[in-house]
Amino acid sequence: MELEQIWSTFLNELKEDELVEGCFRKNITGIPFLYVHVSSEKVSEWEAKGSVIIAACAKKAMFRKKVTVETHFVREAQNLFVYRHRFFVPQEKMFCCGNLCDDCIRLRKKT
Repeated sequence: MELEQIWSTFLNELKEDELVEGCFRKNITGIPFLYVHVSSEKVSEWEAKGSVIIAACAKKAMFRKKVTVETHFVREAQNLFVYRHRFFVPQEKMFCCGNLCDDCIRLRKKT
């Protein structure tokens, strides 16, 4: 799975929102942070709708991919909002537990 492609799609979707003036990702000690710059007139709107907008953009970026997302608000400085935002690739099973799971390793097609 291409996490860079997912991040690129996500950031492009977020930049297209009318409340967002700009956004970027910054990795600090291996943890990805999302910086969202909002116009000073629309800060109150972003505070009300920001997490919903981020979730909608992440959903579009993750469409038909086995990825999950986790977003936590970190801080706000004037019209710059910072979130800890991560896309997770689920770990695959390495053995059969005997519970007839949908993703059972015994049922996987050999390539």
